[in-house]
Amino acid sequence: MLSEIKNIAESLAPRLVEIRRHIHANPELSGQEYQTAAYIAGVLSSCGLSVQEAVGKTGVKGELAGKGSDRRILAIRADMDALPIQERTDLDFASRKPGIMHACGHDVHATVGLGAAMVLSRLSEPLQGKIRFLFQPAEEIAQGANWMIREGVMRDVSAVFGLHVFPSIPARSIGVRYGALTAAADDLEIFIQGESGHGARPHEAIDAIWIASQVITTLQQAISRTQNPLRPIVLTIGQISGGRAPNVIADQVRMAGTVRSLHPETHAHLPEWIESLVTNVCSTYNAKCQVNYRRGVPSVQNDQFLTRLVEEAGLEAWGQDRVLILSEPSMGSEDFSLYLQQAPGTMFRLGVGSPHLLNPPLHHPEFLVDESAILTGVITLAYAAYKYWQRQD
Repeated sequence: MLSEIKNIAESLAPRLVEIRRHIHANPELSGQEYQTAAYIAGVLSSCGLSVQEAVGKTGVKGELAGKGSDRRILAIRADMDALPIQERTDLDFASRKPGIMHACGHDVHATVGLGAAMVLSRLSEPLQGKIRFLFQPAEEIAQGANWMIREGVMRDVSAVFGLHVFPSIPARSIGVRYGALTAAADDLEIFIQGESGHGARPHEAIDAIWIASQVITTLQQAISRTQNPLRPIVLTIGQISGGRAPNVIADQVRMAGTVRSLHPETHAHLPEWIESLVTNVCSTYNAKCQVNYRRGVPSVQNDQFLTRLVEEAGLEAWGQDRVLILSEPSMGSEDFSLYLQQAPGTMFRLGVGSPHLLNPPLHHPEFLVDESAILTGVITLAYAAYKYWQRQD
């Protein structure tokens, strides 16, 4: 079966490159993927899949029916939104939309998902169960997975596969990671209320800016001194505003940032821990505070069995030299984790780096993809999906 999957995929290679370039040249922001969704729905329909549009606002669901008695449903998820970045490449198919770019590889994700559907729909031996393809909007704002889940896309799903490009892994290789792949990412907002006064008489005021600096310092020091260093936390205050004039002591400060963690136990206690620290600092200097902690997405925790299945599919397809076992997780986040609250799953890394280029990182205006990675992703995903039906519960 692997030989047939490879032959079908290779015959589709020019079409897959065409699809990727079309999506890349026509990027759409989170929640605005109308044309991308219509294009994807058309490709899926041409493969004979049952297609539903406007799922989770601008998402697409496609189903490939199985011919056997296995009632399990395998989901394959690919995101499709772009970023508000001005592209700075010399590609013939560079973004046609000013200020919008596929700088995170979602054009490749969507293409690989479509390629897997195209390959699996042409197999001579029908699949034993149903595959549900989920083309998700708004991953970049961590909203799309929730939108789709609320509309029932994970109903009766037994397992879910996903992938993400990685420029530090060479093209034609994949990376698999057992356990935590990405971090939980939450939003933090802190308001500090002091009392204004003359810049020459600070003892008559409560300086919110100075107290804010103490809050930031305390949070960073407390992470290194009170939290388990083997369970990392990254807290970044990315915005701070306050003050009315250079010679007036600020009475209000607003800070906003992100909090990332890998372990579920650490993630669970972060809101109370942060609020306690901020409250203690502010009360020491007679200020008031308000801490707004908003849960974002949990960490991606890859299922061991399904990760091994993808690893085995990669080893059979490409050999040991092209399958990397990733020793470290990423502190980036992925709302793929929300699907894993509904069913076990795994996400693998698809190498897109070129040995002849500098390979700018994700979210960079010069981000490039070695298009040989597309076939690697399609074959790996399609073969792993095929192998899933050999699983014995």
